[in-house]
Amino acid sequence: MIFSDEASFRQDSTLHATWGRVAHPPDVPVTGERKSVKILGAVELQRSRFFYQRDQVFNAQTYGAFLQHQIAPCYRRQGAILIQDNASYHKDATLWEWFRDNRHWLEVIPLPPYSPQFNPAERLWQHTRKNGTHNRSFLTLDELARTLSRVFTDMQANPNIIRPYLLPFL
Repeated sequence: MIFSDEASFRQDSTLHATWGRVAHPPDVPVTGERKSVKILGAVELQRSRFFYQRDQVFNAQTYGAFLQHQIAPCYRRQGAILIQDNASYHKDATLWEWFRDNRHWLEVIPLPPYSPQFNPAERLWQHTRKNGTHNRSFLTLDELARTLSRVFTDMQANPNIIRPYLLPFL
């Protein structure tokens, strides 16, 4: 079972609870930039495998390309169940044509509307924010992208990092 999702990570600071000396709150600079890095992601529960792809927008074309280049090569022979949320572009006719053409190895199941609590990929986004972006300011989008890449590479190289987030779904 593979759960897919998408997330935007903002360049400006996302403040989160942290420790500090009494009467000396931590100083987190703010750039005022409202730019973000968009990530399409998927996680396979059984092997704690994480896949991701950075893109400029979330739409049927970018999601289809993500599935074609990241998911299909790994699962075309063994088959997979893809569970996805109800993003509007997941209902695109062209995308569903691709799903029909690949139904010999891919079954697609939608999550109930407005139910991120059923998608383990959401927990990986929380891990990414906690370990990469919270309480940090990024001067450039490239700096943010490098930080995200570091966190994602760690998750891919060390499945034990993300396994505890996935256990409730097994």
